[in-house]
Amino acid sequence: MNSSRPVTIKDIARRFRCSPSTVSRALNDHPAINEDTRKNIQEYAKEVGYQRNEVSLSLLNKKTATLGVVVPTIGNYYETAVIEGLHTVLQPLGYTLNICVTNENYLLEKEYLSKLLSNRTEGIFLSVSQETYDAGYYEHLESVIQRKTPLIFIDREYEDFETSRATVDDYHGAFAAVEHLITIGYKNVAHLKGPNGLTVSEQRFKGYRDCLKKYDIAIREELIINTNFQVESAIVPTKRLLDLDSPPDAIFGVNDQVAIGAMRVILDRGLKIPGDIGIVGFDNSPISAYTYPSLTTISRPGRKIGMEASRLFLNQINASGDFAHESIVLPSELIIRESSLRIS
Repeated sequence: MNSSRPVTIKDIARRFRCSPSTVSRALNDHPAINEDTRKNIQEYAKEVGYQRNEVSLSLLNKKTATLGVVVPTIGNYYETAVIEGLHTVLQPLGYTLNICVTNENYLLEKEYLSKLLSNRTEGIFLSVSQETYDAGYYEHLESVIQRKTPLIFIDREYEDFETSRATVDDYHGAFAAVEHLITIGYKNVAHLKGPNGLTVSEQRFKGYRDCLKKYDIAIREELIINTNFQVESAIVPTKRLLDLDSPPDAIFGVNDQVAIGAMRVILDRGLKIPGDIGIVGFDNSPISAYTYPSLTTISRPGRKIGMEASRLFLNQINASGDFAHESIVLPSELIIRESSLRIS
């Protein structure tokens, strides 16, 4: 036998003048093969250094019952709520979730998808990273589709990519937040915007912009400053807003973390919320009801997104024949609290 290549099941089958499936069964202790034959084949396999191909064996077993969840962060309440929703539906069905965090990094996202595919993950739930958007990468997403592995976008989507998705209506949530401030009497509404290019940031910015247009309020570029969703990223931008010759009388933060960071700067300046400046956040994170003053915000149904995404996955694997991808957009809801309720 040629020692330069690994010994295969076929080699062993030739030696024993039997079929490869008989050898495979003998190596797996299948009771259909008599004990002597099993023992002889196993001893010979050991002697010639045969190594089992674990991937081939797992292919025989077909399903892995594992699913991948790829998200940019798990630092926010919203992402954990989405994962909780997925877990609620899928864990009782016997699935295990592998959680992968990209930190907004494209290469890490690509690597995770590749690993999940090579481990024969049965489905992937993906919230696309910032870098993937910025650079317009999508080959790694194509590779998931080519493998016929269900890919479901959760929260953040890649707009033109053909797959199922469960997202929240960020645009109308932002519109409602700004409209609330305007109707209560605030005139100069600033926006602490998320990173440019992200669907979430851009949809909320569009809601802000379109609401100002509806009420014939001029859009002042100096009142729109970028943050990165983290509480500390709001500190310097808020100071810049307050130092303007004509500072804002209200701030709409891209999320609650940013709004809370802005509140800290405003209170440190000795200004009153909502008397001097009104504040609205986005996400309805648990802490927002307990800040002082309590934070007006937009509620996003994270847990429900996870549950709907699970349903999309189950629909896809249970579909027979042609499968039509679904797009689910859940409504967001204005939660009014103290931080915006200025008495006219």
